[in-house]
Amino acid sequence: MNIHEYQARELLQKFDVATTRGKVASTASEVEQIANELGHVDLVVKAQIHAGGRGKGTFQNGFKGGVHLSKSPAHAAEIASKMLGETLVTHQTGPAGRVVNKVLVAESAEIAREIYFAILLDRAPAAPVVVASTEGGVEIETVATKSPEKIIREQIDPLAGLQSFQTRKLAKQLGFESSQLKSASKLFEGLYRTFIAFDCSMVEVNPLVVTTKGEVLALDAKFNFDDNALYRHPEIVAMRDIAEEDPREVEASKHGLSYIGLDGNIACLVNGAGLAMATMDIIKFYGGEPANFLDVGGGATEEQVTEAFKILISDKKVKAILVNIFGGIMRCDVIAQGIINAAKTVRLSVPLVVRLEGTNVEKGKQLLKESGLTLIAADDLADAAKKVVAAAKAK
Repeated sequence: MNIHEYQARELLQKFDVATTRGKVASTASEVEQIANELGHVDLVVKAQIHAGGRGKGTFQNGFKGGVHLSKSPAHAAEIASKMLGETLVTHQTGPAGRVVNKVLVAESAEIAREIYFAILLDRAPAAPVVVASTEGGVEIETVATKSPEKIIREQIDPLAGLQSFQTRKLAKQLGFESSQLKSASKLFEGLYRTFIAFDCSMVEVNPLVVTTKGEVLALDAKFNFDDNALYRHPEIVAMRDIAEEDPREVEASKHGLSYIGLDGNIACLVNGAGLAMATMDIIKFYGGEPANFLDVGGGATEEQVTEAFKILISDKKVKAILVNIFGGIMRCDVIAQGIINAAKTVRLSVPLVVRLEGTNVEKGKQLLKESGLTLIAADDLADAAKKVVAAAKAK
């Protein structure tokens, strides 16, 4: 789950991570009101979407940039009026872009230099790790490619946590002056406490800045959370903005289905994440393009299978559907009945290829055979992939 920048700032402030003053607004009049409340200071107006590269993005109405400086409340409101309700396209949104429903109005900072700082979960040592660089304000991937020696890594003992000697070490490696070491260390500690408290898989600050006055501030933050721990954090779940998510993924989550939309034209319905990945791989191997990742899980009901088919059919790019089921806990006859119900409910208009194997497989195949449905049976996964790719190309 992702959250907006303004929400990230709220979480950081709970752990005394220094940042600039600011509030979120959804109308131009609210922007002007907030700007007046902030006083006679230089302001920045920032579009709030779940994507990076906002500053370099372009709105479909022709307005350039999703981040703008402003000298007055009236000017801030004018900028916001050109952003709110408009679609912003960045290198991360793709050509479709994202609609801006909110903007952050904040006090701008006189930046002396920018730093990249993130805390990630490193799966190799099964521990958090700090990844930092003096090259802040740009994509860290670019730094990693062009100047890998400028990336600093510091592993954190999950039992001991981030230690004071480590924060001082990081501050020195990142070039902070002696007078800034205390502020930098405090900010690093606050970020780590935030990371742990909210079961994050990533907290990224880019840029972390030093101002011309010597202040150390977190200007922009991005969070990723461990979805399996969200039940412990209803306050985080409440921050979910479904307007920023794929409607198909939102609908799937309502029915306990794991769905991720892709760009291909062959829809997949599979039980088990590993089998789903293998199914997508073999579709690619035989020259096709998967339209989605869809795992109905090991104990899916007929109702869930029906809902899964509705989601697959809602994708207008889909030219064929492949159902690949290995019945262990999941029984093939249950899946077969779900397929029959779904096909009758959604009135399938694209070819359907079905491969069943496992518990009650013969009963499942018999149900499909007697259903009267027009479908293509497959003997194994390779056979299924060949047939669905051919069916999609012929459609």
